[in-house]
Amino acid sequence: MIKTDRVVIVEGKYDKIKLSSILDTVIIETDGFAIFNDKEKQKLIRRLAKTKGLLVLTDSDSAGFKIRSFIGGMVPNEEIKHAYIPDIFGKEKRKTESSKEGKLGVEGIPKDKLLEALKKAGVTAEETEETKRRLVTKTDLYVDGLSGRDDSCAKRRAFLEALDLPELLSANKLLPIINTFLTYEEYKETVLNLE
Repeated sequence: MIKTDRVVIVEGKYDKIKLSSILDTVIIETDGFAIFNDKEKQKLIRRLAKTKGLLVLTDSDSAGFKIRSFIGGMVPNEEIKHAYIPDIFGKEKRKTESSKEGKLGVEGIPKDKLLEALKKAGVTAEETEETKRRLVTKTDLYVDGLSGRDDSCAKRRAFLEALDLPELLSANKLLPIINTFLTYEEYKETVLNLE
């Protein structure tokens, strides 16, 4: 696994799955063009850019460039890096036919080409073993009442509001965000302040 300090922005869930096998970082999906109207996700991306910096890795087709340009317009230049995959023609294994432009997307690009794109982007990346700091886990969310309980939705909303995060983040999507912004101790302090 390669650890990078930046948050990676991709178009969809299959891109995220592919990169999760290579990178140890928070990966956010734009859900394609849905990012254009999703004000909460835009706010989250701006915050992540300010806190950690972004790496945008979209497909090399026209749709990917529109999404990349939109995100580039949302955040200051110093908070964003762009990685570009090469034009490789073909189709992804899960699809019955090629994309409109006939190019492979992030999900279909070989691992070595993805690593090369990251390197060309100048992203600080290093081989790493498991992180040594205490991370917040799903069990912590349950024990602290942020998931799995009758009142978890309301408590999670209050928690998200305290951190100025989008209120619709599920417990599963919240977990990597918490571990990006907060130490375990800061997380516990935020939970205690809700009571």
